[in-house]
Amino acid sequence: MAKALVALTVWLCLALPAAAAQVTDAKKKPVRPAWSELTPAQQKILAPLASEWDAMDATRRKKWVSIAQRYPKMKPQQQQRLQKNMTDWAKLAPEQRKAARDKYQGLEELPPDKRREVTAQWKRYQQSLAANPELSPSDAPAPPETQGAETAPPPADPGTATAGTPAPAQ
Repeated sequence: MAKALVALTVWLCLALPAAAAQVTDAKKKPVRPAWSELTPAQQKILAPLASEWDAMDATRRKKWVSIAQRYPKMKPQQQQRLQKNMTDWAKLAPEQRKAARDKYQGLEELPPDKRREVTAQWKRYQQSLAANPELSPSDAPAPPETQGAETAPPPADPGTATAGTPAPAQ
């Protein structure tokens, strides 16, 4: 019994520092891809996010790289929309981005019938904007309020964006 206790103590003394060193090494690894590792085409597409790139985690960077890869296949309207959304997103303060993500997550957690209702209201709002092309979204009236959600859906995170609907994120 004493030998087992000594062996366990020795093992813990050897194993714990090694595990701690691995955790420290993992923290030192740079997040990839770095801005300099992007192709010139990717840098051009993702230019609105250049100043934010170093603050992004690896997951968000990979999602943006994926969007940049799909970019050449997008219709010109989709490309313009993506560029505008990236620029708008980059202008938001970190608290505003977090609030938008939280609101989007709250909408994702709504029951299916409420989600359909919010989606329908959002489509009506978008159609009202399209009917008045002289209005920009910043000039337009606020989107309709919904039960169970504070407002219409915020811009989606790239992690939730689909190929046809790119959306801003950090």
